[in-house]
Parts: sequence; structure tokens; C-alpha cells
Amino acid sequence: MPPRRNEKYKLPVPLPEGKVLDDMEGKQWVLGKMIGSGGFGLIYLAFPTNKPGKDARHVIKVEYQENGPLFSELKFYQRAAKKDCIKKWIELKQLDYLGIPLFYGSGLTEFKGRSYRFLVMERLGIDLQKISDQSGTFKKSTVLQLGTRMLDVLEYIHEHEYVHGDIKAANLLLGYNNPDRVYLADYGLSYRYCPNGNHKQYQENPRKGHNGTMEFTSLDAHRGVALSRRSDLEILGYCLLRWLCGKLPWERHLKDPVAVQTAKTNLLDELPVSVLKWAPSGSSCCEIAQYLACARNLAYNEKPNYQMLKTILNPSGMPLGPLEFSTKGKSVDVHTPNNQKVDLQKAATKQVNRMQNRLIEKEVPGERSVESCATRRKVQKEEKLIGLLNNEAAQVEG
Repeated sequence: MPPRRNEKYKLPVPLPEGKVLDDMEGKQWVLGKMIGSGGFGLIYLAFPTNKPGKDARHVIKVEYQENGPLFSELKFYQRAAKKDCIKKWIELKQLDYLGIPLFYGSGLTEFKGRSYRFLVMERLGIDLQKISDQSGTFKKSTVLQLGTRMLDVLEYIHEHEYVHGDIKAANLLLGYNNPDRVYLADYGLSYRYCPNGNHKQYQENPRKGHNGTMEFTSLDAHRGVALSRRSDLEILGYCLLRWLCGKLPWERHLKDPVAVQTAKTNLLDELPVSVLKWAPSGSSCCEIAQYLACARNLAYNEKPNYQMLKTILNPSGMPLGPLEFSTKGKSVDVHTPNNQKVDLQKAATKQVNRMQNRLIEKEVPGERSVESCATRRKVQKEEKLIGLLNNEAAQVEG
């Protein structure tokens, strides 16, 4: 499991501005001003000594060497997210970009008798939590596009044996030079779920239960089960619901992890009604309901059908445009096509029928102790989903 955010991880004493850091490849970096801090470390602007400039294009993340998260993030980048590997993936999948921040180097440095670990990363812009704090909710087209972009990222990291484990608005950042792009950052809690192609086994451990960010963490994490691909998909589904609706059903119970777990279980067991009725008046959550139903039906060690999930969130198949956010009557200068007219009824029926056929043809074996159910029951639930989504789509289009 990812390391817990416990007391032993303390923020380091800040490093002085202007300090020169030598990375493992011999490159030198000059620390600029500190621009942020997280649960474990500090973030500074940074300049390569051979290319000094007024506008920093890099940041350096630092923490005490004995801390775990920055080391975990470093291992993720070394094993799974080298620049050449990301570039090849973009070409293979014919993407315009992949929302993973670029990694430039790492090393150790000393200050006041303490050893610090540091990572050099590309500089990013504002995080979505700051935008959400101002606006409360995002436009539906923006929410669905964010989901599609994150599925691109998750497919990449999952195919490279990792899960993120902590998807949330604070970890989604817009590009610094191109705010039309969104990046999933902070891999300090990432987990290698399938080392050397060997998937972790399903095993509940109450002592490790309820790990992660309480609002969004998955049911597997609540049970103390090692994270898998379905955990990331479930977490992303809760994020989509939160961004569209402005709240989640369990937000009043965050100090009671068991109550949160129960509320999430009820939401997933009662799909799609539980999600459709949660939507604000005049809006529709049918795509999110369908997406969560697919995530819910995954076995622990099952590979998701990422293309199907992206089709659910973008049934028209239109090219993704720039993002658009509204903040108290003002717009962050990013835009999304608003003339997408989609036949929701046809798209919902087609995708759910496809999922039904998959379930009938092959019931994937897996360790599903708590949520185990028969294929017939799954198909019945998906038939119910078709009817309710059709009704919802008809109301929206009518």
C-alpha cells in the first residue's frame, strides 16, 4: 500500500533561495522562491545554471531524505515515466499530449546537518482545487473532458505497472504555458500493483483500511486491499461526480471512515439511480452513472476497457478541445466546444449492450469477496441501467 500520511513525515526546514543543487547527472540547478508546500515537502521555482532566466520553466520538490513519498515518486518516474517512453506512447496512441508532468532529474543535498532529496520537474500552472474553490462546480462538458484526459493518463500508468491512488482536484494542474492542457501530478502515493507482470493478490487488511483521501478513496482502500486499476477508475468517478454536482453524499461524514465506506457502497450498489438523483436540478449525470457502473463491475485483477470508458464520457467521439472553467462569473481563459449535440439514448444503449455481451461471454475470475455477484445479476442491473439512462437522456434532449 502507499505510505500513510502520518506524523513521522515532517515538512523540512526551508532551503535558502539561490542555493545550487547538483543532480545525479551532473546538472546544476539554482533554487528560486518557494511557491508551495504539501504534506511532506516544499516546492521551489528552479533555474538551470547554464540557462538562467526570469521566467522559471522548472520546479524542484524537496523533502527530508528519510521521508517516503518523494522516493516513491522518483521510482515511478525512473521505472514508468521517462520522457522517451511517454513520447512513444503519445505517438502510438495518436494523442495530442499525455497529462503526466515531465521529470528532469533528481539528487541529494545537505543543509544544516540534514540530508534532503529533490526532484526537478516541469513547472505547471494552477490546480483544479483552487478553481473549484471559486466556482464550486465545473461545466458538464469540462467534467467529461477531464475524465477522458485522465483515462489517457491512467491507461498509460496502468500499462506500466502503476496506479496513482490519489486522484483529486488538488493533484490536477493546468499547463503553465498551455492552460488548455491538464496534468495528473504528485505520484508520491503511487503503487506498483503489478511488479514484473505479477498482479497483487486480493487480501483485506483492516489495519491498513481507509487509506488515501477520504472523500475519493476506493472501497478496496477502505478494506485495506492493495490498490489496483479499478481503484483508480472508482476514485476518478467520485471526482467527476464531485466536480459536476459540487458535493458528494458522504461529505458530512468524513471523520467517520466506516460511514463513508457504507455510503460509497450504497451509491455503487444502487446505480444508476443513486447517481442520477444526485444531479442538480436541470442537469444530467447519465454518463457518470454509466462510467461508475462499468468501474463497479470490474474484477480486482481485470484490465479495464479504456476505450469503452472514454466513449461513455465522449459518446460523439469529437476531438477534445480546450478546457473551459467559470469562476464566479469570470472565465479562466480556456474553452471547450459547446455545440456538441449527442444522441445520449443511442450511445448509452450501445455501450451498455457491449458491456452486457462481455459479461455474458466471460465472467472474469477474481478475488471479489465483499462485492461478489453472479453474471446474471450484473446483466439485470445493466438492463436497468439502459432503461434509466434512456429515460434520462430523453428528458435532457426533450
